[in-house]
Amino acid sequence: QSKAALSSAALPHISPACPPRCRFKISKIIVVGDLSVGKTCLINRFCKDTFDKNYKATIGVDFEMERFEVLGVPFSLQLWDTAGQERFKCIASTYYRGAQAIVIVFDVNDVGSLEHTRQWLADALKENDPSNVILFLVGSKKDLSTPAQYSLMEKDALKVAQEMQAEYWAVSSLTGESQRGGEMQIPHQPARGALRGSLPPVGQGRTCGISSSEWRR
Repeated sequence: QSKAALSSAALPHISPACPPRCRFKISKIIVVGDLSVGKTCLINRFCKDTFDKNYKATIGVDFEMERFEVLGVPFSLQLWDTAGQERFKCIASTYYRGAQAIVIVFDVNDVGSLEHTRQWLADALKENDPSNVILFLVGSKKDLSTPAQYSLMEKDALKVAQEMQAEYWAVSSLTGESQRGGEMQIPHQPARGALRGSLPPVGQGRTCGISSSEWRR
């Protein structure tokens, strides 16, 4: 699960001779949000179960790939980590197209980053059909917030999530709090839709109906 380079060689190759059952179904998830809200740390915690204190801002776009099975069907999950800096927006937006899920990340200690999530979502939806993507609003760095501070932010975050018709999760990439429960929903939802032949409408399907025992890496 090393970090893949942005080239066609980095994408999964499927041999024509490979039987349909063994071919990986690809789920593409784009992760967007302001600079330094914790997008890369969120992805690293899920894919590698690690937290790196030596933060380096993402330049342009990067991605991690995770492979797993749901009900015996192999999936290849692409998590696209986009830069939050304004000067890289044009580059990042070219990779938005074809997403099955959009994860909009904000810092629960920064109300401005929550306010900006609406624009990040609007930009991502320009390249995708709103009826065919699943939305997640994720509040990061929960470990840095006191219960009282988080309670106030949570009310605003829930309003934004309802407005977006998105699932809302608050997580800490440092401690892993809520991480596994929240993140596991992300690969399951596109996988579930692919197994059924179509994705559920945005804002519906609050639970995926696939238990943790039915998927494995």
